[in-house]
Parts: sequence; structure tokens; C-alpha cells
Amino acid sequence: MSEAITYELLHIDKNSGARRGVVHTPHGDIQTPIFMPVGTQATVKSMTPEELKNDVKAQIILANTYHLYLRPGHKLVEEAGGLHKFMNWDKPILTDSGGFQVFSLSKLRKISEEGILFNSHHDGSKHMFTPEKVMEIEEALGADIIMSFDECCPYPSTYEYTKKSMERTTRWAKRCKTAHTTSNQGLFGIIQGGFYKDLRKISAEDLISLDFPGYAIGGISVGEPKKEFLDILRYTTPLMPENKPRYLMGVGTPDYLIESALAGIDMCDCVLPTRLARHGTALTSKGKLVIRNANYERDFGKLDEECDCYTCKNYSRAYIRHLVKTNEILGIRLLSLHNLRFLTRLMENVRDAIEQDNLLGFREEFYKKYGYTII
Repeated sequence: MSEAITYELLHIDKNSGARRGVVHTPHGDIQTPIFMPVGTQATVKSMTPEELKNDVKAQIILANTYHLYLRPGHKLVEEAGGLHKFMNWDKPILTDSGGFQVFSLSKLRKISEEGILFNSHHDGSKHMFTPEKVMEIEEALGADIIMSFDECCPYPSTYEYTKKSMERTTRWAKRCKTAHTTSNQGLFGIIQGGFYKDLRKISAEDLISLDFPGYAIGGISVGEPKKEFLDILRYTTPLMPENKPRYLMGVGTPDYLIESALAGIDMCDCVLPTRLARHGTALTSKGKLVIRNANYERDFGKLDEECDCYTCKNYSRAYIRHLVKTNEILGIRLLSLHNLRFLTRLMENVRDAIEQDNLLGFREEFYKKYGYTII
């Protein structure tokens, strides 16, 4: 039986080792490295599928297992024909396992070998996620790429706690693989181990032995200093198979996206662009722009002179500031579209730079304009 998800390597940047490739899925190809917008509740906040495809130029979006299990329920989504039909999106979809949300949203949770007992953050009702239950949910949702159930360690965590958590994640991954029966989905394993390199190595080796069609790095970008993030990223990525997709979970700032590509990562996701938009902040080629600030009241220029998005082609900073200040929904929509396009366009430029063996030069130029420091 052929894999639902496969990776094709097109080029390696001879000066950095960054990868240019394609992930083949049942709903189309994904050019990598890629930034993936997050659609937690089966929608990327305030965006229509047509805007995501035509204006943002998104190739794949994420949906959230935890949230969709609670509302509207995976059985309802399955009855609707799966996520693609339910949300009118005909390109690839990835669903996470819900492990991070159980860790971050549920105040009352109990972890055991069986799974995680947690309380809904909506109404306090009790629920149990096991590897088998998560596979049932993700199969019903019908995404192209699904994630195995893992335990996400808080930062910082002791070596002993992290080791037990990592070993449990591996055992859960085995159970996920046994429980997963849908042939048109690719189930990825998640490498854990916190900020301990020996545990990361063990986790990677154990999961690789299970022969998943793709692998993710979990448990970083959880509040640690950037130097620690880069150290573990650069150590862990080379441990991952070269012939399969490499996914770094929960990363979306421009510097982290560039550094991830340099480390050999293919896929990243984050809620950052739409979250910033809801707070009146735009990502631009010269850094973040807080549009609420008074100095933009009579600024009739674009959000970003270098941007090709619908927002920048048609609206001024002054107008968007007016919308945000008066709490008009359009303001959030225009900022969201811009921020999402900023990151998808950034990754288009990253892919071009890799093909030209110039990602290091691209990083230097981008950091200089953005005000970042190379670590």
C-alpha cells in the first residue's frame, strides 16, 4: 500500500543545508518550506477559504482536534463529509492531536498511562483523551495529515519528569499507529524530550523505528529563551529522516521561520498572524507596526510598501487605524489577511533563496531591515 503522504526533495542549499521540497498529499502538493495558517475551529479567523487561496495563497491549513471534539463534535463533522466539505476547503488540511490544548487550556487534568482525563474549558465537563480516542476523532475529521497523541511538557521541567513524559509519548505513538486504520491519511510522530539532547535523541530513534510517514518536533517554542530554542532545533532536526516531511509545531515569527528553514525544517504553523491582527498589529518588512498608534492617523501609505496583498493594494494605514479604533470587523479582517500573506510571501522568498543557494544571505538582509540579531 502506498503512503498517503510522501516527500520529494528538490534542492539543498549548498551554503546552509536548507531543504527545498514538495509534500504530496491526497488534496494537492505543498511546496516547502511552508508556513501553515491555523484554523482552530475549522476556520482561519475572519478569513474565507477563497481569500486564503487567492489572496493569502495558503497551501495548507490546520484545524484543532481538541476544539472540534468539544464543538461541534467529530461525529457531526464526519456526518457532513469531513473537514474539507464541512468548511469548503479543497486543499490539504492538518489536524493536531489536542495534546497541547489539554496541557494549556484544561486547569484540571490527570495524566495516566491510559491517557489524559481533563475538564472542558467551556463548561467544566469531564473528558478522556487516549491514543485510540484521538485516532477516532482525527479519522472522523478526515484531515490529510494527522498527529499522534503526545504529552507536552511545561517549560522548565526536570530531567526525570521529561524522561517519563517522553517515554509515555513513545508508547502512545505506538498505540496511535495500531489504532489508525484510514489509508488516505498520513499519521506523523512527534519527537519530545524537552531541552535535554539525550532524550531528544532517544525519542527520535524510537519514533523513527515505528516508520511514520512524517515527523514533528514538539515541546519547543513554549516560552524558552531563543538561544535554547535554536540549540534544540539545530540538534534535533538532523536526527529526523531526510526522505520524510519535517514539521516544527507552533512557530510563526519571521525569525523563527527563517531559522527553522535553515535548520532543515519543512513545515511550521502558528496562530500569531491572526492573533496580532486582533490586537491591531501588522507584520511588515521593517518590523511590527501597531496601527492604533496616533502617528498613523493621517498616514495614507500602505501597511508595507513591499507587500503584494489585497489590503496593501487597496487601503491606507489611516483607514485601517480608523477601523481598528472604531472596532469595525473589517479592520481585523484586513490586518489578518495582510499578516497571513506576509508570512506566506516570506516563505515564498525563503524557497527562492534556497534554490539560489542564498538563504544565509537572505537571512542577513531580512534581519538587518527587521532589527533582528543573528544568534
